[in-house]
Amino acid sequence: MVSPSTTLFLSLLLSFFAFFSQSESKSHPPKVSIDLYYETLCPDSSDFIVNHLPKIFTTDLIPIVHLKFVPWGNAKLRPNTTTFDCQHGPNECFHNTVQACAIDIWPELDKHFRFIYCVEDLVNQRRVNEWESCYKKLHLDSEPIKQCYNSERGKQLELHYAAETNALKPPHKYVPWVVVDGEPLYEDYENLLSYICKAYKGTETPKSCTKVSYLEEVKAKNEHSDCDKEREDDTWRKMSSTLSAWFHKMILGDAF
Repeated sequence: MVSPSTTLFLSLLLSFFAFFSQSESKSHPPKVSIDLYYETLCPDSSDFIVNHLPKIFTTDLIPIVHLKFVPWGNAKLRPNTTTFDCQHGPNECFHNTVQACAIDIWPELDKHFRFIYCVEDLVNQRRVNEWESCYKKLHLDSEPIKQCYNSERGKQLELHYAAETNALKPPHKYVPWVVVDGEPLYEDYENLLSYICKAYKGTETPKSCTKVSYLEEVKAKNEHSDCDKEREDDTWRKMSSTLSAWFHKMILGDAF
């Protein structure tokens, strides 16, 4: 069951979208592109989506940004196949595909973001098994999503996001990996609003960008993400090495 606070936020979010959509249609400001490369069960990804990303919707910045979600993260394609494995297991592959389907079926940002937010809020609360409650809470039809992830369409969407993620220059090192106007923020992604304000080229500066807190010199975080690509690679290499050694002993007959 989705919490009352989540319900309230989603209702407020819808109101903000309605208000700023009207403003955008009148002024047509140039957009700052924000690309979010993430994986659905990564704690850092869910924390960013639930506790930091919504700030662009609760300020006057939403009309000047173009936000894109890329749910792939540190997943890996198996050699010479279209089969892939995810950092947090098959359940993450499933949820990555579900959210890819949501973006495809509900291309309007207000619809797919509310769904993604709702699910990631449950991930944050370690209640991801209740994710289907978001359909009812948001008055969304679950059938198109089910048809998508149970068909080849869901896999095609994920392979598209795989290609997009693997083409990043520089390559991503962890998730969330936030890119503003083509420039990665590295570990300073929590200061997203500052970067939006600095990247904006419009003639009318949003009021939020005049706040001192958004214009201060940003400082990179010292800690590494829990969903570090290199850390995952090292872990996989160690596991592979251990398994190879074990199989080698088994084949030679000296495992015991």
